[in-house]
Amino acid sequence: MKACQVLEAGLNGTQFLTNEYLKDLSDADLLVRPVSGANHIAWQLGHLIISEIHLVRSQLPNAAYPELPAGFAEQHGKETAAQEPPKGFLTKQQYVDLFNRIREATKATVAKLSDADLDRPSSGNMAQFAPTLGAFLMLVSNHTLMHAGQFSVVRRKLGKPVLF
Repeated sequence: MKACQVLEAGLNGTQFLTNEYLKDLSDADLLVRPVSGANHIAWQLGHLIISEIHLVRSQLPNAAYPELPAGFAEQHGKETAAQEPPKGFLTKQQYVDLFNRIREATKATVAKLSDADLDRPSSGNMAQFAPTLGAFLMLVSNHTLMHAGQFSVVRRKLGKPVLF
């Protein structure tokens, strides 16, 4: 297996987990906070979508992504994270569709890279955590996994079955 295939497997795995954690949740469930002051799933999904585009383009500026809905970035900024009651968020299906479209675009970008590309030094403030492009792209996948772990706490609060 080549390094780019390993990255694709990681991106596929975190995409699968995210979709599975969301599968039996309702639109209203996405607005439940596990504890006071914590971000709800809808906001986190928007954050993941925006972050994935921003992170990948910070290293690969020509990465092609679908356009986000008007006002999407503002709706999922720090200012709206604590908004009570939460309002203006998308439906679960809209988040799932957008998350999957963005992830497919990321995987298409990774598929165009060579293993040698992954050894290239990364740049910017994330270089201290991920010094090469390969490590940086793994960080993108792991960012999704970190948030999906938070989804499992909401699932527990809602009495949903334990999945993994």
